[in-house]
Amino acid sequence: MTFRLSNPLRFKTRGSYELRQRVRRAVLWSCLLASPFFLGLIAGWVFGIRFNLTPSLPRGFYITSHSPSAHLVEFCPQGAAASISLSRQYRSAGVCPDGGAPLLKPAVAFPGDHVEVSADGIRVNEQLLPNSAGRFRDHLQRPLDPWPYGTYKVEPGTVWVISSFNSYSFDSRYYGAIPEASIRHHLRPLWTFATEVPQQ
Repeated sequence: MTFRLSNPLRFKTRGSYELRQRVRRAVLWSCLLASPFFLGLIAGWVFGIRFNLTPSLPRGFYITSHSPSAHLVEFCPQGAAASISLSRQYRSAGVCPDGGAPLLKPAVAFPGDHVEVSADGIRVNEQLLPNSAGRFRDHLQRPLDPWPYGTYKVEPGTVWVISSFNSYSFDSRYYGAIPEASIRHHLRPLWTFATEVPQQ
């Protein structure tokens, strides 16, 4: 007498069962590990929350705001500033036209203000901003070209962005005023924590 299986596809082995269990566990752990990333994207999209990882400002969470006092601006750099900041990894991948992430800097000078650039730093309406002097090399000793010394009147449709938090910040001390049209959002701090900056 010949013994036949009624449905060979239903025949299960212990090894195939263990494989399915391992696959299920791998998928579960992948979902758990990826959930903070997706939650962050959702929070950023729905609530306007940004997480700053750069040392130009205190690291932490920032939120978009329409308040007149929200002088932090998120913008996409243009021209040489865009290519340098991306090639040197001053910013990571992101949503700007060049494929890089926007920069987050304090706006310090607005149309009608006077900006003086010198070896001492940058003055706005004769007030010297701390940690604003341009450097000729970045924190990894790569060459930089500070903005030419002189006095500038801020033109309509432009702003100057300078971070006094970090003397190595890549901001208007190297590329001058930015167009207001390049500003994506205004933000304010939501929750920040202690951040080390490069040594002076």
